[in-house]
Amino acid sequence: MTTPERIEDGDELEASKAPLLDHLIELRRRLLYCIVAMVIAFGISYYFAEGIFAFLAKPLLAAGQKTLIYTQIFEAFFVKVKVAFFAAMMIAFPVIAMQLWQFVAPGLYRKERRALLPFLLATPVLFTAGAAMAYFVAVPLALHFLLSFQGNVGGVHQEALPAIGNYLSFIMQFMFGFGFAFLLPVLLMLLERAGIVTRKQLIGARRYAIVAATAIAAVLTPPDLMSQVLLAVPLIILYELAIIGIWFTEKRRAREADVIEVAE
Repeated sequence: MTTPERIEDGDELEASKAPLLDHLIELRRRLLYCIVAMVIAFGISYYFAEGIFAFLAKPLLAAGQKTLIYTQIFEAFFVKVKVAFFAAMMIAFPVIAMQLWQFVAPGLYRKERRALLPFLLATPVLFTAGAAMAYFVAVPLALHFLLSFQGNVGGVHQEALPAIGNYLSFIMQFMFGFGFAFLLPVLLMLLERAGIVTRKQLIGARRYAIVAATAIAAVLTPPDLMSQVLLAVPLIILYELAIIGIWFTEKRRAREADVIEVAE
């Protein structure tokens, strides 16, 4: 027996079907909205780029480094453009995510929309949490370690004179690395939802996940133990949280399946 909910979902999906040309027109419209949002966000970010870079440079100042240099004529200008672009991506992300959702959602069943929407909402929260941890914890510790090599070494005076372009790449690598690493639960839960992996497989692969987390931390952080631990440990914890989250979703799906079975 077909339940009223399935009939309603089927009718809703059937009503959302459209010719390929209509889909392409809709995609172009959504892309235009995204481009407009990026352009506006870039203009605002470029105006405040110096203040944004000053904020990004605070960990370096707190570590005792007061000077940033640039060795190429256009380096300072390109740094300002990069800062504005990174900030624009952050500002425009909610608009881009919403346009993507509005393009994809009509082709999904109501149950699928309910399942995917929490992941979409959790993505910026987890990314921001990871970037914040990098800025407030990992970057200061890494800078204190790396700048500790200044001074007299074997009778030779060593002094750090970081270039603004190199420092921007350094802190962006940290913030984006930690931000994307914190999206691990979303990725694993989506893979489980798509049937690619199961909770039992994730539990069985726990030891490999620990090795992978250590390797990722070694690649994304400087070669000091503290920075690597600061990324590896949250990755392992997030892996475990993903397993717990999948357990809850399995229980919920089982309850929904029991309700449908009783209705039939």
